[in-house]
Parts: sequence; structure tokens; C-alpha cells
Amino acid sequence: MMARRPLVAGNWKMNGLKSSAGELQKIIAGARELPKVELIVCPPATLVASFAEAARGSRVSIGGQDCHALSSGAYTGDISAEMLKDAGAAAVIVGHSERRHYHGETDAAVRAKALAAGRAGLLAIVCVGETRAEREAGHTLAVVGTQLDGSLPDDPVDVVVAYEPVWAIGTGLTPTAGDVGDMHRFIRQRLGSRYGKAEQGIRILYGGSVNPANAKELLGVENVDGALVGGASLKPDAFLAIAGFYR
Repeated sequence: MMARRPLVAGNWKMNGLKSSAGELQKIIAGARELPKVELIVCPPATLVASFAEAARGSRVSIGGQDCHALSSGAYTGDISAEMLKDAGAAAVIVGHSERRHYHGETDAAVRAKALAAGRAGLLAIVCVGETRAEREAGHTLAVVGTQLDGSLPDDPVDVVVAYEPVWAIGTGLTPTAGDVGDMHRFIRQRLGSRYGKAEQGIRILYGGSVNPANAKELLGVENVDGALVGGASLKPDAFLAIAGFYR
């Protein structure tokens, strides 16, 4: 099986001001001791350019949290993948459950954004995951399978899948290691059915209330290639402790 370099990405969501540059510097400093893992920090769009400049030449890359499917146009308030690339970003999160829920993003819209990321030369971190109601109804595999089929581009180059059970995001709740293993195995099999041997190069991250206390258990699960970290990524010591699993 192809060796996949682990990835730990931090999603800062709608948090961070210019004064947050100090937090990034702490992450950059700590990343020097973690050569085995790829680290990405995804701040709000207002900080992408300054963070990318600050991280230049370091072991930390900067990513965006969303992008428009088109490269330019009359779309007030939107940011294209090309703009993120121009600002120094190396990656972009697409299809996060908060975007799907609050902005009504469909699988087709997420796929278009993933394609835009590839067009601009960005790594697309494509999020999938079920709600509590869907899990309790026994629909988890159907929901995630449908999201994978509809959200991923036909060419999986420069694509990462992030499995984030919606009910575990920001709630402090996490599925068991067994549940995570089952889901990541299902995702890996689904990718294999679609992409053949090419699936071996696609990393699958786990996300949803990842913290230093549960990182060892979750990141040690088979087919988990890293983490998409929310709240804990705002705290450099916590973010680095999670990534430190790969020391």
C-alpha cells in the first residue's frame, strides 16, 4: 500500500484578528520538531495573505475555508480559488457541514468548488459527515456514500477527504475508535471502488472535537491519515500536541 504522509489541518472558522499572528508564529516554531506530518492552518480570509507571508519557508502551509466555483465574476462577498492561491494559500476546505447547513451547499456545489481548487492548484479538503438524526436512523453509510459520490471530482489528484460527523463538531462528543474505524474503512472502500489504485494516494482525515486528550486514540485508528481540527487549532499548544502524535 502506498505510504500516505499524515496531515493535520486547523480550521479557525470565524475566529482570528491581525493580533492572532502570534499564535501562528508559535505553531510555526513548534512545527520544526514535527517533520513527519504536514501542517495546514486555515484562518479567516482576512488573514490568508499575511499568514501565508509569515509562514513562507516554514513547515506550515496556509489554507482557505471556502471558495467560489468560478474564477471571477459578479459575486459580491465571494472569493475564488485563484484569489486564495494568489494570496499565498496552498489548500482550501470545501463542503464543511457548516457551509452545507447554513449556506445550503449541495454535493454538486461542493464538487464544483473542489474542481475549482484543483484548477487553481490548491489542495481540496472535501468534508463529509452525517447528522445525529441520520446516524440514529441508521442512514450514516448512505448519507456519507452519497456525499462522497456527489462531492468528489472524477480526478482525485490533490484531494483530501475529511470525515466529520456533524454531531461531534464543537460538541465535545466523539464517536468511539471503533466507529471511526468502521467509517474510514467504508470511505476507503468507496474510494477504491471509484478510483481503483489511485485511492491509495487519497488521505482521509477525521474531524469532530479532536483534542490532545483523544488524539492518540483517534489518530491511531487504521485508515485515519490525520485530522481536521476545529476549536483546538486556535490554541497552538493543543494543535501541536495533536500533531505530535506523528512525532
